[in-house]
Amino acid sequence: MIGLILAIILFNAIAFTTNKRLTPNQIVHIWAFTIAFQALVDLYIAGKLDGYWYFSKAIDWESIPILTIVIPPVNMIFLNGYPFGQFLYKRVIYVFCWTIAITLYEAISSLPEPWGYFHHGWWKLWYSLSIYPFLLMIVVGYYKWIRKIEK
Repeated sequence: MIGLILAIILFNAIAFTTNKRLTPNQIVHIWAFTIAFQALVDLYIAGKLDGYWYFSKAIDWESIPILTIVIPPVNMIFLNGYPFGQFLYKRVIYVFCWTIAITLYEAISSLPEPWGYFHHGWWKLWYSLSIYPFLLMIVVGYYKWIRKIEK
């Protein structure tokens, strides 16, 4: 639980103090999209397939802060620094660095309590490493769509 509380404070502080790109409307959209998308993914991988879980295998109240106030600010930080309009290699390097960072955070959150809260079933860390670039690009695509709608 200590690791979760520290992550909430750290990620939200960074997201809201360093934001220079995202408008309040975009923040709300990214926040809602992240919660919905993460809940959908967790419904199948965690709930149905027991691939991983937070705290316990049961659906519990302790997992709600992870979905609602840990992951959304991470996507804000990611989008705030994303090199839109830069060469492809810069965008690839940016996503690669974020993939490594998020995977390392997942490994840290897998530590025993009180520091960790994430547990792997059959899901392996390298599965996350291979899927994170796609998930990050989905967030970029959603952000671009929101910007297009706003115009």
